[in-house]
Amino acid sequence: NHLEGHVFSAFITHKSLKPPLLVLLVSGGHTELIWMEDFLKYKLLGATLDDAAGEAFDKVAKLLGLPYPGGPQIDRLAKQGDPNFVKFPRAHPKGLNFSFSGLKTAVLYYTRKQSKDFIEQHVADIAASFQEAVVDSLLLKVKDALEQVQTERLAVVGGVSLNSRLRSKFKEELGDRVELYFPEPQYCSDNAAMIGVAGHMRLQRGERDDMRLTAHPNLRLAS
Repeated sequence: NHLEGHVFSAFITHKSLKPPLLVLLVSGGHTELIWMEDFLKYKLLGATLDDAAGEAFDKVAKLLGLPYPGGPQIDRLAKQGDPNFVKFPRAHPKGLNFSFSGLKTAVLYYTRKQSKDFIEQHVADIAASFQEAVVDSLLLKVKDALEQVQTERLAVVGGVSLNSRLRSKFKEELGDRVELYFPEPQYCSDNAAMIGVAGHMRLQRGERDDMRLTAHPNLRLAS
């Protein structure tokens, strides 16, 4: 399971990590809050209602004329920009769900109102402002989830977990409250090691698949 692989990417780096823990899985295709009660036992607490966070990064990067993949480009530019330059909306949908479509649309409308020269001059500021809105939105729901499950462990995994502002702000806001676990950079995006660890964990618990195993492109991790 690809999503389970991302969960176990944190265990590659932090070998002593054990459940129960809260997992924020944030990537180009998924944005989910998962309660890992025990090894291989998951409950989905919340998910994006529209765009995934990483998808929003890519789409906004395209609006700003930045190359694909957009996440690393925005992260790099944002370090030179003012995160308070534009106050983009922070969606707060019901429960522990996320929404990034409105934020993406807000950036689209904002850039449409500006001249090409203005955008080129302030691209770092716009990137930083957008990035701050994404990180704030993620952080808000994580705080709510931590209150709900009452855990002292949080793992943040997936390609977007490599984002430098996400890492720094999560450490600033949550570092005194929970044990915070990020994978090493090489294990954040899709990689074979995380899939190997996920398979190893299931093999250790007696699970086997024969050669008739069928691929399921929409396989879920938790419900």
